[in-house]
Amino acid sequence: MRLPSSIFVSVSLFTAETTAALYLSSTYRSAGDQIWQGLTLLFTLVPSVLVQLTLTFIHRDLGRDRPLVLLLHILQFGPIVRCLEAFCIYGSVGRVEEPYVSITRKKQIPRGGQPEEVERQVGQAEGKLFTHRAAFARTSVIQAFLGSAPQLTLQLYICILQQGVSIGRGTLMVISLLSIVYGALRCNILAIKIKYDDYEVDVRPMAYLCIFLWRSFEIATRVVVLVLFSSVLQLWVLPVVLLNFLVFFLYPWILFWQSHSPFPENIEKTLTRVGTTIVLCLLTFLYAGINMFCWSAVQVKLNDPDLINKSQNWYRMAVYYMLRFVENASLLLLWFIYKTDFYKLTCAPLLVLQLLVAYAIAIFFMLVFYQFCHPCRRLFTSSMTQGLWNCSSLLCLMCNSDSPQNRPIGKSLSPTTRQETANDGAHDTASDTTDDLPNETMYDMLNDTTIYDTTNEICDGINGDINHSD
Repeated sequence: MRLPSSIFVSVSLFTAETTAALYLSSTYRSAGDQIWQGLTLLFTLVPSVLVQLTLTFIHRDLGRDRPLVLLLHILQFGPIVRCLEAFCIYGSVGRVEEPYVSITRKKQIPRGGQPEEVERQVGQAEGKLFTHRAAFARTSVIQAFLGSAPQLTLQLYICILQQGVSIGRGTLMVISLLSIVYGALRCNILAIKIKYDDYEVDVRPMAYLCIFLWRSFEIATRVVVLVLFSSVLQLWVLPVVLLNFLVFFLYPWILFWQSHSPFPENIEKTLTRVGTTIVLCLLTFLYAGINMFCWSAVQVKLNDPDLINKSQNWYRMAVYYMLRFVENASLLLLWFIYKTDFYKLTCAPLLVLQLLVAYAIAIFFMLVFYQFCHPCRRLFTSSMTQGLWNCSSLLCLMCNSDSPQNRPIGKSLSPTTRQETANDGAHDTASDTTDDLPNETMYDMLNDTTIYDTTNEICDGINGDINHSD
């Protein structure tokens, strides 16, 4: 049984960030900065309350007779108590005889042949530790993107306004950045384990390193871009943030409405329809908060029983990073145009170039992870590079379909061939509406050179018959 080190890291970051934020808020109060004090406390207490509620919800403490644990959660000491409980369970393994064990079957990732199922006995203590790990993996994501990310953005903005970095503020910024990166890393690992739940997943250290570098460059670049833009165009930063947030908040609900699926009722038996709606809104709220700063590895799908999209869609990822790169470049361009004399000592073109290169480095490490370090890359129907190539081919096909050069080909076809082509197009359109976005099979169909060559041969044959008859 593995040591619950991930739980210790989560609690350590949570405790360190909360302590540093409380200390920094006291310094703001001493200096008379009530606005900065209030915002610092807001980005500390709100995610802390959400973490306590998440732990209580996952462990189902409301239906159990544990008043002391509930009191400690109210006092915001819940994560510390859960961490101590997890280590007590780990220490008791082997000393107390298990009253019963359960048997789990997991597939091993194939190395050329068919996957083999392996049975393993799971004791009661290991099952409890699994619940603790799953709970803290989710709370790390909540703490990172609903608390640490806005906290880091706020403190960096204050540093620019006050033209200095104090020890307390610098400490809080470093801890917040580590918390965000760790939360994004846990989100990646959580997505892998959810999508490949039937397999025994073993994440190697090189994969952790690639994810850490990928997320560090991506999140740091995004935060700096938002802060630079807000420092020169304060009135426009709110519409930009709200637009980003509303797009990602409403996107899962729009897909759910288009699917015409029934309302999810299997989240929790004790929840009413109103409670289920609140939980789903909080889930999409967290999803929007993650995508505000980086790509969310866990894709929400409300019409799925697990509320998670388990398919690997390269198209959605490619579109996200292309649009995000364009947005970052546009915000930096606006900052470069409207920058004030405060930045006269800063080489603005060099700073813009550094930020764009840093975001490109983040994309590079992402490609390295999915191409070489992903623990389940052998199960991909297509590689990351092939998926991005298919996306570019799809865009080229869409552009070429509207070009005038392709229109005369349709005139040389006979009425029968035109009718068959129309029927095939209608069939393809009906089949495309079954999924919300294109998948790898569609890209393979679109890029199949055999179909393209066959179509050219038919057209050449028809044109030859027409010329011969003439």
